[in-house]
Amino acid sequence: METLTAKQKIFNFPVTKIILALIVFMAFVIIGQQIAAKLLGMTALDKDFRNLFKGIFVSALAVTSYILFFTYYEKRAVTELSSKRLAQNLIIGTLTGFGLQALTILVIYISGGFSVVAVNPVSFILIPLTVAFTIAIIEEILVRGIVFRIIEEKLGTYIALSISAVLFGALHMANPNSTLLSGLCITFAGFLLGTAFVYSRNLWFPITLHFAWNFTQSGIFGAITSGNEKTKSVLESKIQGSVLLTGGEFGPEGSIQANVFCLIGAIVLLALSHKENKIMAPYWKK
Repeated sequence: METLTAKQKIFNFPVTKIILALIVFMAFVIIGQQIAAKLLGMTALDKDFRNLFKGIFVSALAVTSYILFFTYYEKRAVTELSSKRLAQNLIIGTLTGFGLQALTILVIYISGGFSVVAVNPVSFILIPLTVAFTIAIIEEILVRGIVFRIIEEKLGTYIALSISAVLFGALHMANPNSTLLSGLCITFAGFLLGTAFVYSRNLWFPITLHFAWNFTQSGIFGAITSGNEKTKSVLESKIQGSVLLTGGEFGPEGSIQANVFCLIGAIVLLALSHKENKIMAPYWKK
């Protein structure tokens, strides 16, 4: 058995690895945003298109920096962002995210709280599309790719799911108009996204699920997402009624039914992961 030096032990320690990965990743993303903004600001492009190209650039940089860092640091092939079964992960992730959000809105509609005021041009999806895919890529790499994956290797799937889900929910509690219910829902959503990674062992599944959930909510149904301001959308809607069903000023993902649907989705994916022996045990049980 190879004996590790003190330096190797420090650099292999999960907390060290997470901190260094977060620093490198966020440095690339923040600097990339600044560079893209300056370069695109010198063009004659419309503001929406400038934001779109900035989002594409930053997202590509986020993926590239993650691959380069862990290829070098862990001396391995970064299979969690490979193109293997890419189409399958993209399709299933998109359909799952769209379906869960559509069911959430359907409950509001059945209760009489959702109505369409106007139908806008398809070009209105540009802003929510840009925001949705950029946030999905950055947050999933941060929370599932770095935090969850590294903790899971040491403490096992269940502890890693719990820690990463609570962290995901806590981070969103800083959003405007957040409530205990919305925080709980985002925590369940974090658990869902974590199980999506466990089942697929590929980040593209939770990334597209996350993207589709946000984009369906804001870009299609015109609802508030995570307490932020409304963006342009295909459907200009009016949402009213019980805060328990509408999520109030936080948006539909802060509703009781969103909690239920996210939890059901997570349980289904966890059951499938168990069936296919994809659950990792903590180090003391190995």
